[in-house]
Amino acid sequence: MREARTGLWAAALLVYLFLYLPLAVVVVYSFNDSRLNAEWVGFTWRWYRVLLADEGMLHAAVNSILIALGASLVATVLGTMAGLAIHRYHLRVLPILVITPVAMPEILLGVSLLLFFIQVLHLTLGLVSVLIAHITFCVGFVAIVVRARLAGMDESIFEAARDLGATPWQVFRRVTLPLILPAVIAGALMSFTLSIDDFVITFFTAGVGVSTLPLQIYSMIKIAVTPEVNAVSTLLMLLTLAMILLAARFDRTVLRGRG
Repeated sequence: MREARTGLWAAALLVYLFLYLPLAVVVVYSFNDSRLNAEWVGFTWRWYRVLLADEGMLHAAVNSILIALGASLVATVLGTMAGLAIHRYHLRVLPILVITPVAMPEILLGVSLLLFFIQVLHLTLGLVSVLIAHITFCVGFVAIVVRARLAGMDESIFEAARDLGATPWQVFRRVTLPLILPAVIAGALMSFTLSIDDFVITFFTAGVGVSTLPLQIYSMIKIAVTPEVNAVSTLLMLLTLAMILLAARFDRTVLRGRG
């Protein structure tokens, strides 16, 4: 038994090293005092100062934050409504419509949205098209979290509110919304994280001249992997981790749902 447990811990350690060691290398080399980033030369904060003075990177960061805020706000409203509808009406088509963008491969969703914007809507690709695309795949994640929260609730609570004369809007505002609020906040934070990190769908729907953080990082990597790339990747990694942990703090089902 002890040998089996030791082997299990060793296997788990190897898996975690495989997953997180590359991330640790990215963080460490963001402090490397070398422009080529081929070997460790010495410790420096210079690349973070270079990053803060990079106008192109700052412009991409502003675009990413604005898109993430807009996508998370709209997706939270629509996703909450979708989660309530799935829980209440039990129609087979609703989960399919809501969850399909989540289950669909990103490259397929990106190409589909690109063709839809150009051939059907005749929309010029830009920040608006990216925002719509991010809302499309974020709605499903919010709906899943809200639906999971509703599944563990006692339906007699809502029936009691209706028996006491509350209107459907009063039931939602005074009973349902306070109970699902942690899930709504968690879904909003997760939507923000997914939006600000997205590359594939953004690549297909951004158009010429539109840059976000993932696209800017990709353009820099094509030239050379400098410690500035490591620095912005480290900051983006920390932001993503903070959002996920904050979302999990509001609703413990978030991390299990992502898995």
